[in-house]
Amino acid sequence: MEQKAIKLNAKNLSSLPKEVSVPAYDRSKVKTGIVHVGIGGFHRAHQAFYTDQLLAEHGVTDWGICGIALLDHDKRIYDTLVDQDGLYNLMITAADGTTHTKVIGSIVEYLFAPENPNAVIEKMADPDVKIITLTITEGGYNFNPATGKFMPENPAIQADIVNPEKPATIFGYLTQAIKRRKERGLKGITIQSCDNIQQNGAVAKEMLLAYITLAAPGLLNWVKENISFPNAMVDRITPVTSQEAIDLLDTQFGIADAWPVVCEPFCQWIIEDDFINGRPDWNLVGAQFVKDVHPYEKMKIRLVNGGHVALGFTGYLNGYTFVYETMADPVFFNFVKDFLDEEATPILDEVPGIDVEEYKKTLMQRFSNPYIKDQLTRIFSESSAKIPKFLMPTINDQLVKGVSLKRAALILAAWCHYLEKTAIKEVQDEMKQLLIKEATESIKGDPLAFLKIASIFGDIAEKEEFSFQYLLFLNGVRKEGVAKVINTIDQY
Repeated sequence: MEQKAIKLNAKNLSSLPKEVSVPAYDRSKVKTGIVHVGIGGFHRAHQAFYTDQLLAEHGVTDWGICGIALLDHDKRIYDTLVDQDGLYNLMITAADGTTHTKVIGSIVEYLFAPENPNAVIEKMADPDVKIITLTITEGGYNFNPATGKFMPENPAIQADIVNPEKPATIFGYLTQAIKRRKERGLKGITIQSCDNIQQNGAVAKEMLLAYITLAAPGLLNWVKENISFPNAMVDRITPVTSQEAIDLLDTQFGIADAWPVVCEPFCQWIIEDDFINGRPDWNLVGAQFVKDVHPYEKMKIRLVNGGHVALGFTGYLNGYTFVYETMADPVFFNFVKDFLDEEATPILDEVPGIDVEEYKKTLMQRFSNPYIKDQLTRIFSESSAKIPKFLMPTINDQLVKGVSLKRAALILAAWCHYLEKTAIKEVQDEMKQLLIKEATESIKGDPLAFLKIASIFGDIAEKEEFSFQYLLFLNGVRKEGVAKVINTIDQY
Protein backbone atom coordinates (compact mmCIF):
# COMPACT_ATOMS: atom_id res chain seq x y z
CA MET A 1 0.00 0.00 0.00
CA GLU A 2 1.36 3.40 -1.00
CA GLN A 3 2.31 5.54 1.98
CA LYS A 4 0.41 8.80 2.27
CA ALA A 5 2.46 11.99 2.17
CA ILE A 6 2.94 13.82 5.47
CA LYS A 7 0.97 17.05 5.63
CA LEU A 8 3.23 20.02 6.32
CA ASN A 9 2.35 21.71 9.61
CA ALA A 10 3.98 22.40 12.97
CA LYS A 11 3.02 19.15 14.67
CA ASN A 12 4.40 17.04 11.81
CA LEU A 13 7.84 18.66 11.57
CA SER A 14 9.54 15.92 13.54
CA SER A 15 8.06 13.30 11.21
CA LEU A 16 9.56 14.72 8.01
CA PRO A 17 12.40 12.84 6.27
CA LYS A 18 15.90 13.45 7.63
CA GLU A 19 17.13 14.87 4.32
CA VAL A 20 14.66 17.76 4.68
CA SER A 21 15.95 20.65 6.81
CA VAL A 22 13.45 21.93 9.36
CA PRO A 23 13.56 25.05 11.58
CA ALA A 24 16.26 24.53 14.20
CA TYR A 25 14.61 26.85 16.69
CA ASP A 26 11.49 27.04 18.84
CA ARG A 27 9.05 29.05 16.71
CA SER A 28 6.75 29.58 19.72
CA LYS A 29 9.44 31.77 21.29
CA VAL A 30 9.97 33.94 18.21
CA LYS A 31 8.45 37.42 18.52
CA THR A 32 7.31 39.39 15.49
CA GLY A 33 9.63 42.30 14.73
CA ILE A 34 8.94 42.60 11.00
CA VAL A 35 5.69 43.06 9.12
CA HIS A 36 6.01 42.04 5.50
CA VAL A 37 3.45 43.02 2.86
CA GLY A 38 3.29 40.73 -0.16
CA ILE A 39 4.00 37.14 0.90
CA GLY A 40 4.51 35.74 -2.60
CA GLY A 41 7.19 33.44 -3.91
CA PHE A 42 10.02 35.95 -4.01
CA HIS A 43 9.64 37.07 -0.41
CA ARG A 44 9.50 33.47 0.73
CA ALA A 45 12.65 32.59 -1.27
CA HIS A 46 14.57 35.68 -0.21
CA GLN A 47 13.89 37.78 2.91
CA ALA A 48 12.07 35.00 4.77
CA PHE A 49 14.94 32.65 3.84
CA TYR A 50 17.59 35.02 5.21
CA THR A 51 15.55 35.57 8.36
CA ASP A 52 15.04 31.83 8.85
CA GLN A 53 18.81 31.31 8.68
CA LEU A 54 19.35 34.08 11.23
CA LEU A 55 16.83 32.58 13.63
CA ALA A 56 18.35 29.13 13.25
CA GLU A 57 22.06 29.93 13.37
CA HIS A 58 22.32 32.85 15.80
CA GLY A 59 19.69 32.32 18.49
CA VAL A 60 17.69 35.39 17.48
CA THR A 61 14.11 35.53 18.83
CA ASP A 62 12.83 39.05 18.15
CA TRP A 63 12.81 39.21 14.33
CA GLY A 64 9.99 36.91 13.30
CA ILE A 65 7.83 37.94 10.34
CA CYS A 66 4.11 38.69 10.18
CA GLY A 67 3.09 38.15 6.55
CA ILE A 68 0.34 40.40 5.19
CA ALA A 69 -1.81 39.24 2.27
CA LEU A 70 -2.85 42.69 1.05
CA LEU A 71 -5.15 42.04 -1.92
CA ASP A 72 -8.25 39.94 -2.51
CA HIS A 73 -6.40 37.60 -4.85
CA ASP A 74 -3.86 36.88 -2.06
CA LYS A 75 -6.49 34.86 -0.18
CA ARG A 76 -5.10 31.55 -1.44
CA ILE A 77 -1.59 32.09 -0.08
CA TYR A 78 -3.05 33.32 3.20
CA ASP A 79 -5.25 30.23 3.51
CA THR A 80 -2.26 28.01 2.72
CA LEU A 81 -0.12 29.63 5.41
CA VAL A 82 -2.93 29.33 7.95
CA ASP A 83 -3.40 25.66 7.10
CA GLN A 84 0.35 24.95 7.31
CA ASP A 85 1.11 27.06 10.41
CA GLY A 86 3.12 29.50 8.29
CA LEU A 87 5.46 26.74 7.08
CA TYR A 88 6.47 25.97 3.49
CA ASN A 89 9.21 24.14 1.64
CA LEU A 90 11.90 26.11 -0.15
CA MET A 91 13.17 23.89 -2.98
CA ILE A 92 16.65 25.07 -3.98
CA THR A 93 17.46 23.48 -7.33
CA ALA A 94 20.95 23.45 -8.83
CA ALA A 95 21.87 23.23 -12.52
CA ASP A 96 22.78 19.53 -12.13
CA GLY A 97 19.23 18.75 -11.00
CA THR A 98 20.06 18.37 -7.32
CA THR A 99 17.23 19.70 -5.14
CA HIS A 100 17.73 20.59 -1.50
CA THR A 101 14.50 21.32 0.29
CA LYS A 102 14.22 23.07 3.61
CA VAL A 103 11.19 24.08 5.62
CA ILE A 104 11.16 27.80 6.34
CA GLY A 105 9.69 28.86 9.68
CA SER A 106 10.37 32.60 9.93
CA ILE A 107 6.77 33.62 9.07
CA VAL A 108 5.22 33.24 12.51
CA GLU A 109 2.05 35.30 11.97
CA TYR A 110 -0.13 36.02 8.94
CA LEU A 111 -3.06 38.35 8.27
CA PHE A 112 -5.50 38.79 5.38
CA ALA A 113 -5.95 42.54 5.02
CA PRO A 114 -9.33 42.65 3.19
CA GLU A 115 -10.85 40.53 5.95
CA ASN A 116 -9.65 42.67 8.86
CA PRO A 117 -7.96 45.96 7.91
CA ASN A 118 -7.82 47.11 11.53
CA ALA A 119 -5.83 44.04 12.59
CA VAL A 120 -3.22 44.85 9.93
CA ILE A 121 -3.01 48.50 11.00
CA GLU A 122 -2.66 47.46 14.64
CA LYS A 123 0.11 45.00 13.80
CA MET A 124 2.00 47.69 11.87
CA ALA A 125 1.57 49.98 14.88
CA ASP A 126 2.72 47.35 17.39
CA PRO A 127 5.70 48.68 19.43
CA ASP A 128 7.52 45.35 18.94
CA VAL A 129 7.43 45.86 15.16
CA LYS A 130 10.45 47.85 14.03
CA ILE A 131 10.49 47.21 10.28
CA ILE A 132 7.81 47.02 7.58
CA THR A 133 9.08 45.39 4.39
CA LEU A 134 7.43 45.33 0.98
CA THR A 135 7.27 43.16 -2.11
CA ILE A 136 4.31 44.75 -3.86
CA THR A 137 5.73 44.71 -7.45
CA GLU A 138 6.64 47.75 -9.52
CA GLY A 139 2.98 48.62 -10.09
CA GLY A 140 2.21 48.68 -6.37
CA TYR A 141 4.00 51.99 -5.84
CA ASN A 142 1.44 53.92 -7.89
CA PHE A 143 3.85 56.07 -9.89
CA ASN A 144 3.66 57.11 -13.51
CA PRO A 145 6.34 55.05 -15.32
CA ALA A 146 7.31 57.95 -17.58
CA THR A 147 7.44 60.76 -15.02
CA GLY A 148 8.08 58.82 -11.80
CA LYS A 149 5.40 60.92 -10.09
CA PHE A 150 2.66 59.69 -7.77
CA MET A 151 -0.74 59.23 -9.41
CA PRO A 152 -3.38 60.67 -7.05
CA GLU A 153 -6.14 60.12 -9.61
CA ASN A 154 -6.01 56.36 -9.05
CA PRO A 155 -9.54 55.44 -7.82
CA ALA A 156 -8.09 53.15 -5.12
CA ILE A 157 -6.04 56.06 -3.76
CA GLN A 158 -9.05 58.35 -3.75
CA ALA A 159 -11.12 55.68 -1.97
CA ASP A 160 -8.49 55.37 0.77
CA ILE A 161 -8.45 59.12 1.31
CA VAL A 162 -12.24 59.14 1.72
CA ASN A 163 -12.32 55.99 3.92
CA PRO A 164 -9.04 56.07 5.87
CA GLU A 165 -10.06 53.46 8.46
CA LYS A 166 -10.79 50.86 5.76
CA PRO A 167 -7.84 51.19 3.40
CA ALA A 168 -7.09 48.99 0.40
CA THR A 169 -3.72 50.32 -0.79
CA ILE A 170 -0.36 50.01 0.92
CA PHE A 171 -0.30 53.78 1.37
CA GLY A 172 -3.61 53.79 3.22
CA TYR A 173 -2.42 51.08 5.61
CA LEU A 174 0.97 52.68 6.25
CA THR A 175 -0.57 56.10 6.89
CA GLN A 176 -3.03 54.78 9.46
CA ALA A 177 -0.31 52.78 11.21
CA ILE A 178 1.98 55.81 11.31
CA LYS A 179 -0.86 57.93 12.69
CA ARG A 180 -1.37 55.47 15.56
CA ARG A 181 2.34 55.22 16.31
CA LYS A 182 2.56 59.01 16.50
CA GLU A 183 -0.54 59.34 18.69
CA ARG A 184 0.73 56.64 21.08
CA GLY A 185 4.17 58.19 21.44
CA LEU A 186 5.92 55.16 19.97
CA LYS A 187 9.31 55.02 18.32
CA GLY A 188 9.68 55.38 14.59
CA ILE A 189 9.92 52.55 12.10
CA THR A 190 11.85 51.50 9.03
CA ILE A 191 9.96 50.94 5.78
CA GLN A 192 12.10 48.78 3.52
CA SER A 193 11.26 48.02 -0.09
CA CYS A 194 12.42 44.64 -1.43
CA ASP A 195 11.14 45.25 -4.96
CA ASN A 196 13.10 45.43 -8.20
CA ILE A 197 13.07 49.19 -8.50
CA GLN A 198 16.20 51.30 -8.64
CA GLN A 199 16.42 53.41 -5.46
CA ASN A 200 13.45 51.44 -4.16
CA GLY A 201 13.64 52.98 -0.70
CA ALA A 202 13.69 56.50 -2.10
CA VAL A 203 10.73 55.63 -4.33
CA ALA A 204 8.78 54.20 -1.39
CA LYS A 205 9.49 57.37 0.59
CA GLU A 206 8.49 59.74 -2.21
CA MET A 207 5.25 57.89 -2.95
CA LEU A 208 4.24 57.61 0.71
CA LEU A 209 4.94 61.30 1.36
CA ALA A 210 2.92 62.21 -1.74
CA TYR A 211 -0.02 60.20 -0.39
CA ILE A 212 0.29 61.63 3.14
CA THR A 213 0.42 65.16 1.70
CA LEU A 214 -3.08 64.51 0.33
CA ALA A 215 -4.53 62.30 3.06
CA ALA A 216 -2.93 63.36 6.36
CA PRO A 217 -0.56 66.32 5.97
CA GLY A 218 -0.21 66.66 9.73
CA LEU A 219 1.93 63.49 9.71
CA LEU A 220 4.56 64.77 7.28
CA ASN A 221 7.07 66.11 9.77
CA TRP A 222 6.77 63.04 12.01
CA VAL A 223 7.44 60.76 9.04
CA LYS A 224 10.48 62.76 7.96
CA GLU A 225 11.94 62.63 11.48
CA ASN A 226 10.95 59.11 12.58
CA ILE A 227 10.89 56.83 9.54
CA SER A 228 13.81 55.61 7.44
CA PHE A 229 13.58 54.14 3.95
CA PRO A 230 16.75 52.18 3.13
CA ASN A 231 17.45 51.26 -0.47
CA ALA A 232 18.18 47.64 -1.28
CA MET A 233 19.15 45.39 -4.16
CA VAL A 234 17.53 41.94 -4.15
CA ASP A 235 18.20 38.99 -6.40
CA ARG A 236 17.10 35.37 -6.60
CA ILE A 237 15.34 33.80 -9.57
CA THR A 238 12.05 32.43 -8.26
CA PRO A 239 9.69 30.98 -10.86
CA VAL A 240 5.98 30.48 -10.32
CA THR A 241 5.36 27.30 -8.33
CA SER A 242 4.26 24.50 -10.64
CA GLN A 243 2.23 21.38 -9.99
CA GLU A 244 5.38 19.49 -10.93
CA ALA A 245 7.16 20.95 -7.89
CA ILE A 246 4.26 20.03 -5.60
CA ASP A 247 4.27 16.48 -7.01
CA LEU A 248 8.05 16.19 -6.59
CA LEU A 249 7.76 17.00 -2.89
CA ASP A 250 5.12 14.31 -2.58
CA THR A 251 6.90 11.54 -4.52
CA GLN A 252 10.55 12.23 -3.62
CA PHE A 253 10.21 13.53 -0.07
CA GLY A 254 6.79 12.33 1.03
CA ILE A 255 5.58 15.82 1.97
CA ALA A 256 2.19 17.35 1.20
CA ASP A 257 2.80 21.09 0.77
CA ALA A 258 0.10 23.08 -1.02
CA TRP A 259 2.42 25.93 -2.01
CA PRO A 260 6.17 25.31 -1.89
CA VAL A 261 8.63 27.74 -3.46
CA VAL A 262 11.25 26.80 -6.05
CA CYS A 263 14.39 28.91 -6.46
CA GLU A 264 17.96 28.84 -7.70
CA PRO A 265 20.96 28.47 -5.35
CA PHE A 266 22.19 32.03 -6.09
CA CYS A 267 20.96 34.63 -3.64
CA GLN A 268 22.02 38.24 -3.09
CA TRP A 269 20.83 41.09 -0.88
CA ILE A 270 22.64 44.44 -0.69
CA ILE A 271 21.10 46.80 1.87
CA GLU A 272 21.70 50.44 2.72
CA ASP A 273 22.45 50.51 6.43
CA ASP A 274 19.78 53.06 7.40
CA PHE A 275 17.47 51.58 10.05
CA ILE A 276 15.99 54.03 12.54
CA ASN A 277 14.84 51.55 15.19
CA GLY A 278 17.18 48.56 15.01
CA ARG A 279 17.58 45.79 12.47
CA PRO A 280 18.36 42.07 12.16
CA ASP A 281 21.99 41.13 11.54
CA TRP A 282 21.20 39.67 8.13
CA ASN A 283 24.87 40.21 7.28
CA LEU A 284 25.66 37.19 9.48
CA VAL A 285 23.85 34.97 6.95
CA GLY A 286 25.08 36.44 3.67
CA ALA A 287 23.42 39.82 3.16
CA GLN A 288 25.62 42.91 2.79
CA PHE A 289 25.04 46.25 4.50
CA VAL A 290 26.60 49.13 2.55
CA LYS A 291 26.56 52.92 2.54
CA ASP A 292 25.48 53.22 -1.10
CA VAL A 293 23.39 50.58 -2.86
CA HIS A 294 23.14 52.47 -6.15
CA PRO A 295 25.97 50.81 -8.15
CA TYR A 296 24.80 47.33 -7.14
CA GLU A 297 21.15 47.86 -7.94
CA LYS A 298 21.96 49.56 -11.22
CA MET A 299 24.08 46.55 -12.20
CA LYS A 300 21.39 44.10 -11.19
CA ILE A 301 18.48 45.89 -12.82
CA ARG A 302 20.32 46.61 -16.07
CA LEU A 303 21.83 43.11 -16.35
CA VAL A 304 19.56 40.60 -14.61
CA ASN A 305 16.19 42.26 -15.21
CA GLY A 306 17.37 43.75 -18.50
CA GLY A 307 18.56 40.32 -19.59
CA HIS A 308 15.18 38.84 -18.75
CA VAL A 309 13.51 41.57 -20.83
CA ALA A 310 15.79 40.68 -23.75
CA LEU A 311 14.75 37.03 -23.52
CA GLY A 312 11.04 37.40 -22.85
CA PHE A 313 9.20 38.46 -25.99
CA THR A 314 11.92 37.32 -28.40
CA GLY A 315 11.94 33.80 -27.01
CA TYR A 316 8.17 33.60 -26.77
CA LEU A 317 7.73 34.70 -30.38
CA ASN A 318 10.05 31.86 -31.39
CA GLY A 319 7.82 29.32 -29.66
CA TYR A 320 9.68 28.87 -26.39
CA THR A 321 7.97 28.60 -23.00
CA PHE A 322 10.81 28.76 -20.48
CA VAL A 323 13.90 30.89 -19.96
CA TYR A 324 16.27 27.91 -19.87
CA GLU A 325 15.09 26.50 -23.22
CA THR A 326 15.43 29.91 -24.84
CA MET A 327 19.00 30.07 -23.52
CA ALA A 328 19.69 26.59 -24.92
CA ASP A 329 19.25 28.04 -28.43
CA PRO A 330 22.61 29.59 -29.47
CA VAL A 331 20.78 32.30 -31.42
CA PHE A 332 19.10 33.65 -28.29
CA PHE A 333 22.00 32.89 -25.96
CA ASN A 334 24.26 35.07 -28.08
CA PHE A 335 21.56 37.72 -28.49
CA VAL A 336 21.28 38.16 -24.72
CA LYS A 337 25.05 38.03 -24.26
CA ASP A 338 25.58 40.70 -26.90
CA PHE A 339 22.87 42.89 -25.39
CA LEU A 340 24.49 42.67 -21.97
CA ASP A 341 28.04 43.22 -23.28
CA GLU A 342 27.46 45.89 -25.89
CA GLU A 343 24.42 47.85 -24.74
CA ALA A 344 23.93 47.36 -20.97
CA THR A 345 27.44 47.05 -19.53
CA PRO A 346 29.06 50.19 -20.99
CA ILE A 347 26.85 52.53 -18.97
CA LEU A 348 27.30 50.79 -15.59
CA ASP A 349 29.13 52.48 -12.73
CA GLU A 350 32.06 50.87 -10.94
CA VAL A 351 30.64 48.28 -8.54
CA PRO A 352 32.80 47.88 -5.41
CA GLY A 353 33.87 44.29 -4.82
CA ILE A 354 32.16 42.95 -7.95
CA ASP A 355 33.86 41.63 -11.10
CA VAL A 356 31.17 42.54 -13.63
CA GLU A 357 32.47 40.13 -16.28
CA GLU A 358 32.32 37.23 -13.80
CA TYR A 359 28.91 38.43 -12.66
CA LYS A 360 27.66 38.20 -16.24
CA LYS A 361 29.10 34.71 -16.72
CA THR A 362 27.30 33.59 -13.58
CA LEU A 363 24.13 35.27 -14.80
CA MET A 364 24.21 33.38 -18.10
CA GLN A 365 24.61 30.14 -16.15
CA ARG A 366 21.69 31.08 -13.91
CA PHE A 367 19.45 31.79 -16.90
CA SER A 368 20.48 28.43 -18.41
CA ASN A 369 19.59 26.29 -15.37
CA PRO A 370 17.19 23.69 -16.86
CA TYR A 371 15.68 22.91 -13.46
CA ILE A 372 14.50 26.45 -12.83
CA LYS A 373 11.48 26.35 -15.09
CA ASP A 374 10.93 30.09 -15.19
CA GLN A 375 8.18 30.87 -17.66
CA LEU A 376 8.68 33.61 -20.22
CA THR A 377 5.13 34.77 -19.56
CA ARG A 378 6.15 35.53 -15.95
CA ILE A 379 9.18 37.42 -17.22
CA PHE A 380 7.16 39.75 -19.44
CA SER A 381 3.97 40.05 -17.40
CA GLU A 382 3.21 43.68 -16.50
CA SER A 383 5.87 44.87 -18.94
CA SER A 384 4.36 48.36 -18.96
CA ALA A 385 5.66 48.68 -15.38
CA LYS A 386 8.91 46.73 -15.90
CA ILE A 387 10.33 48.05 -19.14
CA PRO A 388 10.45 51.72 -18.02
CA LYS A 389 12.65 50.57 -15.12
CA PHE A 390 14.58 47.66 -16.60
CA LEU A 391 15.26 48.72 -20.20
CA MET A 392 14.44 52.36 -20.89
CA PRO A 393 17.23 53.75 -18.64
CA THR A 394 19.77 51.76 -20.66
CA ILE A 395 18.30 53.09 -23.90
CA ASN A 396 18.22 56.69 -22.69
CA ASP A 397 21.75 56.58 -21.28
CA GLN A 398 23.17 55.10 -24.46
CA LEU A 399 21.34 57.54 -26.72
CA VAL A 400 23.02 60.40 -24.87
CA LYS A 401 26.35 58.79 -25.78
CA GLY A 402 25.29 58.27 -29.39
CA VAL A 403 25.61 54.48 -29.15
CA SER A 404 23.69 52.18 -31.52
CA LEU A 405 21.00 50.18 -29.73
CA LYS A 406 20.00 47.50 -32.21
CA ARG A 407 19.17 44.84 -29.67
CA ALA A 408 17.14 47.17 -27.44
CA ALA A 409 15.22 48.35 -30.49
CA LEU A 410 14.54 44.75 -31.46
CA ILE A 411 13.27 43.95 -27.95
CA LEU A 412 10.66 46.73 -28.20
CA ALA A 413 9.73 45.65 -31.73
CA ALA A 414 9.21 42.10 -30.42
CA TRP A 415 6.93 43.45 -27.68
CA CYS A 416 4.83 45.33 -30.21
CA HIS A 417 4.57 42.28 -32.47
CA TYR A 418 3.58 40.06 -29.54
CA LEU A 419 0.71 42.45 -28.77
CA GLU A 420 -0.39 42.53 -32.43
CA LYS A 421 -0.92 38.78 -32.52
CA THR A 422 -2.03 37.94 -28.96
CA ALA A 423 -5.62 37.81 -27.74
CA ILE A 424 -6.36 40.46 -25.12
CA LYS A 425 -7.36 37.86 -22.51
CA GLU A 426 -3.87 36.33 -22.68
CA VAL A 427 -1.97 39.59 -22.13
CA GLN A 428 -0.99 40.04 -18.48
CA ASP A 429 -0.69 43.79 -18.12
CA GLU A 430 -2.78 46.48 -16.44
CA MET A 431 -2.34 48.65 -19.55
CA LYS A 432 -3.19 45.89 -22.02
CA GLN A 433 -6.09 47.68 -23.71
CA LEU A 434 -3.97 50.71 -24.58
CA LEU A 435 -0.97 48.55 -25.49
CA ILE A 436 -2.94 46.39 -27.92
CA LYS A 437 -4.74 49.42 -29.37
CA GLU A 438 -1.50 51.21 -30.20
CA ALA A 439 0.26 48.06 -31.38
CA THR A 440 -2.64 47.42 -33.78
CA GLU A 441 -2.58 51.07 -34.88
CA SER A 442 1.06 50.60 -35.86
CA ILE A 443 -0.11 48.14 -38.53
CA LYS A 444 -3.07 50.11 -39.86
CA GLY A 445 -2.00 53.71 -39.32
CA ASP A 446 0.94 55.40 -37.63
CA PRO A 447 3.81 52.86 -37.65
CA LEU A 448 5.26 54.48 -34.52
CA ALA A 449 1.98 54.48 -32.59
CA PHE A 450 3.17 51.89 -30.06
CA LEU A 451 6.47 53.67 -29.45
CA LYS A 452 4.56 56.90 -28.81
CA ILE A 453 3.00 55.68 -25.56
CA ALA A 454 4.68 58.41 -23.55
CA SER A 455 3.94 56.95 -20.11
CA ILE A 456 6.20 54.01 -21.01
CA PHE A 457 8.66 55.25 -23.62
CA GLY A 458 8.85 58.98 -23.00
CA ASP A 459 9.92 60.77 -26.19
CA ILE A 460 11.86 57.85 -27.65
CA ALA A 461 9.78 57.91 -30.84
CA GLU A 462 11.25 61.33 -31.59
CA LYS A 463 14.80 59.95 -31.59
CA GLU A 464 15.07 59.37 -35.32
CA GLU A 465 17.98 56.96 -35.33
CA PHE A 466 16.34 54.73 -32.73
CA SER A 467 12.81 54.87 -34.18
CA PHE A 468 14.18 54.13 -37.68
CA GLN A 469 15.97 51.04 -36.31
CA TYR A 470 12.87 49.99 -34.41
CA LEU A 471 10.71 50.13 -37.56
CA LEU A 472 13.22 48.08 -39.54
CA PHE A 473 13.11 45.38 -36.86
CA LEU A 474 9.33 45.51 -36.47
CA ASN A 475 8.85 44.94 -40.19
CA GLY A 476 11.53 42.27 -40.17
CA VAL A 477 9.95 40.36 -37.29
CA ARG A 478 6.55 40.52 -39.00
CA LYS A 479 7.88 39.17 -42.28
CA GLU A 480 10.71 36.84 -41.33
CA GLY A 481 10.34 35.96 -37.67
CA VAL A 482 12.43 36.99 -34.72
CA ALA A 483 15.15 34.31 -34.98
CA LYS A 484 16.04 35.25 -38.56
CA VAL A 485 16.17 38.93 -37.66
CA ILE A 486 18.54 38.18 -34.78
CA ASN A 487 20.73 36.07 -37.08
CA THR A 488 21.03 38.95 -39.52
CA ILE A 489 20.94 41.81 -36.99
CA ASP A 490 24.19 43.37 -38.17
CA GLN A 491 22.74 43.77 -41.67
CA TYR A 492 20.01 46.09 -40.41
